[in-house]
Amino acid sequence: MASDTGRDAGKVPGGARGDGAAIRVYDELRREIISFERAPGSVLSRATLEKQYAVSQTPIREALQMLDQDGLVQVFPQSRTVVSRIDVQQLNETHFLRVAVEVEVVWRLAASPREDVVARARAILQMQKALMSDTDQPELFQDLDRSFHQTLFDAVGVGTIQKMLARRLGHLLRCQKLDLPSQGKMAMIVADHEAILNAIASGDQTAAAEAVRRHLSGTINRVDALRAAHPDFFTDGKTWPVLTWTETGSEE
Repeated sequence: MASDTGRDAGKVPGGARGDGAAIRVYDELRREIISFERAPGSVLSRATLEKQYAVSQTPIREALQMLDQDGLVQVFPQSRTVVSRIDVQQLNETHFLRVAVEVEVVWRLAASPREDVVARARAILQMQKALMSDTDQPELFQDLDRSFHQTLFDAVGVGTIQKMLARRLGHLLRCQKLDLPSQGKMAMIVADHEAILNAIASGDQTAAAEAVRRHLSGTINRVDALRAAHPDFFTDGKTWPVLTWTETGSEE
C-alpha cells in the first residue's frame, strides 16, 4: 500500500518536539532521507549541516535526536551520525502496530456506520480515482491516501494516534519510495479503499477488518524483493508472514 509518502513525508509528524529551527532541519533531513537524496550509510557531518542550514549546533543536535528516535539515523556520540539502513525488524513492528490500530478503527466505524464519514471518505476516493491513470502525479495521489486514512481516524476520535504513528513510518516510506507507484498499484489502492468503505457502510466489521489487512500488506509483502534489488539499503532479517483474515474471523 502506498501511503504517507510524497510532499508531506518530510514534514514533522505529530509527537516531534523542538524549536522552529530544529524542526525545519528535521523536516528537510527527513524528506531527503526518505527520498534517498541521502542514501543509507551516508555520514551526516554536523559542521556541514550547520553551514547548509545556517544554524547553530543546538538545532542540528535536536533535529538529529528526533531522527534518531524515528530510527532514520544512528547517532554515535563523539563520533559520527549516519543515515540508517531500512530496519526490517522495525518495519515488521510498525506494520504490526499499524494493522492492529487500523483494524480497530474500521471495526468501530462498521459497528455504527456514519453516513457523513463515509461520504467524506468517498469524496476523497473519487479524487483518487480521477488520478488513478496519471502516474505523473504520485504525490497528489498519496496526499489523498493520507487524507483518506486520517478521515477514518478522526471519525473515531483518535486522529492524534495516526499522527503519532507517522513518526514510526520512516522505514516503510523508504520502501514505498523504492516501490514506486504504477497505474496498477494505484488501482489496487483504490479498490482496497472502496472495499473498506463498502464494508463500513454495510456494518460488516469482519469484511472491514479483512479489507484493511489486505490493504496494508502490499508493500510489506514486497520487502524481500525490494531488498534483493537494493541489498545495501536494508538490514539483515526476514519479514514476518502477513496473516489474512478469513470469513470466520480467525487468522491463518
